[in-house]
Amino acid sequence: MSDDQRYDVGTLTNFANSLFQVAGLDASRAEVCARVLVEADVLGHVTHGLNLAGPYLRELEAGTMTADGDHEVVRDKAAVAVWDGRYLPGLWLTQAAVEAATLKARDYGTGTIVIRRSHHIGCLASYLEAPARDGLVLEISCVDPSLAAVPAHGGLNAIFTPDPIAVGIPTGGDPIMIDLSASTTSMGTAALYRERGDKLPGAWLQDAEGTASNDPGVLVGDNPGTILPTGGMDHGYKGFSLALILETFTQGLSGLGRIDNPTNWGASVQVRVTDPECFCGVNEFRRQAAHLIELCQTSTPRDAANPVRLPGHSALARKRQYVADGVPVAEGILSQLREWSGKLGVPMPEVEGRP
Repeated sequence: MSDDQRYDVGTLTNFANSLFQVAGLDASRAEVCARVLVEADVLGHVTHGLNLAGPYLRELEAGTMTADGDHEVVRDKAAVAVWDGRYLPGLWLTQAAVEAATLKARDYGTGTIVIRRSHHIGCLASYLEAPARDGLVLEISCVDPSLAAVPAHGGLNAIFTPDPIAVGIPTGGDPIMIDLSASTTSMGTAALYRERGDKLPGAWLQDAEGTASNDPGVLVGDNPGTILPTGGMDHGYKGFSLALILETFTQGLSGLGRIDNPTNWGASVQVRVTDPECFCGVNEFRRQAAHLIELCQTSTPRDAANPVRLPGHSALARKRQYVADGVPVAEGILSQLREWSGKLGVPMPEVEGRP
């Protein structure tokens, strides 16, 4: 990314905020959407950062992302609640669910909010850092029952979406931030490699005949292939099993799933917050987590040049660098942002510099 232009984090966030406000979101929702997208970029998840701003703005323009009104509380009982998101911005809905689940967790030790008919919720890792630093365990999972790109292990036809799950774990220092999926890669990553004309780093896909492939082009055309479950050809039953867990929980608990044949781009979402203070205390939780981290980081590495890293730690180091030096934004993303800048009359931000 040596040719990418760099932008100040706050300036870039304010720019995205203005785009969303002009497109019809109120100030509070626009701020959350902008902040969550830029957070994905500073953590290094570029396919789910401002790369999604253009698609979200198109959805607002088309009315398939709802700008006004509030979600419907379908059920609210003690530590759990079900919301109908009405295809409101998924970034805002998920952040609101984290806050609501946190209040329940403070009272009951754990709080769970499930959402049906949410719009797309972006990068799951973007929500993790603040709650984890506050001593809370946050779990987020989602599926899109309107789409399918991943088969059952041993099958050919697509049944699932990549089905991500993320967990933020407090440690006393940098939190552990796990963001993984039931598939070998995401649709966004495969599309990014396809647009570049590049092959994927591994045989993460299968073509329509069931042959493993690293060519993202097999996912398009009249007879597309699929993204393999995590574990690939040999151990894909692991990703398949995880997909079954995530699909049944998010859809079964929220009351909207593939059986209902939804057509909108969106998600069924599960947000769970656990407050260790209600168990043996957050200090004990952090003590145990810190010891596990020490065991991992002091273990003998297979390659001395690549010691063991904890999930999320390199992303947080990258975030500190980008906050200090500016966020690199690829030309392909900038071209989308320039289009919406002109269309909505929001000036592009000033370039901070080049790496």
